[in-house]
Formats: sequence, structure tokens, C-alpha cells
Amino acid sequence: MNVAEIKTNDIANGEGVRTSLFVSGCRHCCPDCFNAMAWDFSYGKPFTEETEKEILDSLKPMWIAGLSILGGEPFEPENQKTLLKFIKKFKAQYPNKTIWCYSGFTFEEITGRKPSRAYTDISAELLKTIDILVDGRFEKEQKNITLKFRGSENQRVIDVQKTLKQNEIILYLN
Repeated sequence: MNVAEIKTNDIANGEGVRTSLFVSGCRHCCPDCFNAMAWDFSYGKPFTEETEKEILDSLKPMWIAGLSILGGEPFEPENQKTLLKFIKKFKAQYPNKTIWCYSGFTFEEITGRKPSRAYTDISAELLKTIDILVDGRFEKEQKNITLKFRGSENQRVIDVQKTLKQNEIILYLN
């Protein structure tokens, strides 16, 4: 997996001050994507132990609310294994900090309820590690700059843990 960018002290990609990890690789190619350079799986730099340490160290301050994972596309099959391993380390080190994940895949596609390449042998396990999922492709026809934490009206901000427990989509209300 490659890293397109790491943003520390980020206030745009989830609630509170966060560290945001932008992974490389996305096949959605949404028109007017804000991060089109990250579509290429080879863009950026390899995700190494040093990268992992840099991110984990950036999360140490008490005022950092958590980690946000964006792309590219975190749920591209090529990214899932590395992300799962990293998130497990994050959760062990910071059990009280949250993970937000932005995906062009819908919850239904990630869980296999709708056919999709995002549904793999580890996608369900990866989903279990995420607190909030902003799902759905960016659609420029539904762009709305007044929305919190999302770019187009088709996208949902989902409380993943409540959704998994209740087996129905529970939107995150803040």
C-alpha cells in the first residue's frame, strides 16, 4: 500500500482534531474528485514501519480525537490487509480514540449485501474496527458544500458499531 498524504492536526475529515491518512489507489474515478492524484496505486510513498510510527506518534497528544482514513480508496482490496494490520495497532495503543473512514463504496458493498470488489475475506473485519464510515461515491450532481463531513447528498455518515449491532443503518448524529 502507498500513502498519498498524511495530514496532522486536521479538522476537516471527522470530528475534532485528527490525523488523516490518505491512501493511494482508487478505481471509482469520480468526476470532480478532490483527490484525483491519489487514484494511482503507485502515487506517494510506500507505507512502511517508519510511516506507521510517524502516524502513531502524531496521535499521542490528548487533544487529538483520532484517526481518519481516506484516499484514494481505503476499501480497494489492495489496501485492506495493510490497513487492518495498522488499525489493530492503532486500537491497541489508543483504545479511546476514534477511527473515521471515507469510502466511495457503500456499507452494503463493503459487507457484500451488494456485489462489489470491496467485499473480501477481510472487509467485515476491517469494518468492525471503524467507528464512523462516510460512504458512497462523490457525485458532482449532488454536491452540497453545506453538508458536514461529506461532499454530496448521496453520501451517508454511518455509526458503524451501532449499525453492526442493530443490523440496520444507523446514521451518526452529532
